[in-house]
Amino acid sequence: MKIVVGGQVEKQNIANLIKEIVGDEVQVEIKTDIQAANDVKLGKADYYVGACHTGGGGALSMAIALLTRGKTATLSMPGRLPKEDDIVKAVEDGKVAFGFTGDHYEKVIPILMRELLKKE
Repeated sequence: MKIVVGGQVEKQNIANLIKEIVGDEVQVEIKTDIQAANDVKLGKADYYVGACHTGGGGALSMAIALLTRGKTATLSMPGRLPKEDDIVKAVEDGKVAFGFTGDHYEKVIPILMRELLKKE
């Protein structure tokens, strides 16, 4: 499995946490939003994750444009903490791009990685 990290904030921290959780099971690369979303679209990557200050703007705008809204999920926003059930449902529903606020990445990534690994 290959995950690309886009978004506007916390890119390195997100990539580091993914690697810490999954080790060598998953390939992780940091890219620009356009590169990351395009890699998923072209099948060069399996999943996109990104963070911004709103959870859906800078984190997901390019993914929405290239992959469609139906393939993306906003997992948290300011004032709306991430919920495990929502993350599980997004993965079960076949979403491939996930956005969240930068201050929630430590809550989102462990649950998201667990669910994506189950799916693979």
